[in-house]
Amino acid sequence: MASTSDIKNGMCIHFNHAPYQIMEFLHVKPGKGAAFVRTKLRNLNDRRVLEHTFPSGTKLEEVNIEIRTYQYLYNDGSDYHFMNVQTFEQIPMAEALINAPKLLKDGMECKVMFHVEEDRPMSVDLPKAVSLEVTYTEPGLKGDTATNTNKLATVETGAEIKVPLFINTGDSIVVLTADGSYKERAKK
Repeated sequence: MASTSDIKNGMCIHFNHAPYQIMEFLHVKPGKGAAFVRTKLRNLNDRRVLEHTFPSGTKLEEVNIEIRTYQYLYNDGSDYHFMNVQTFEQIPMAEALINAPKLLKDGMECKVMFHVEEDRPMSVDLPKAVSLEVTYTEPGLKGDTATNTNKLATVETGAEIKVPLFINTGDSIVVLTADGSYKERAKK
């Protein structure tokens, strides 16, 4: 059992009959009244996010988790298939458990969070940024860089991303997986 003083980002707890991961927390000590901890929690079963306030000193039941490296293989239409890079064991994962399924590229290494007691996968996290090739975008006008406007581009995985006007078909770009936004041109 842990208490609110042990809370840290990424910690997994059992709350409301489900496993939750702590995304953010803030210890608050008001001038009047008791201290408390304000948290933002992600349900590991359905990936919904909720905010909850714990009174200071509350006991929390920790969930034993393990992070394993898996390689993305393919999508069969209903599930995404991953392979453990050490044991070569393959597992299917539902799309709801993946943080950015539209940005998955064949052979990409991902971190899979496992519930240790039940030995079941709970979520798949892609790297923070991925490099993808632009397969189609409208050509930009030469010299039209004064305005901060964007255009749609389709990348090799089929996802559509807003990019600056100077990006052309065939360019490699870096995309942030947290929100699917353009970061920069990929370094060659």
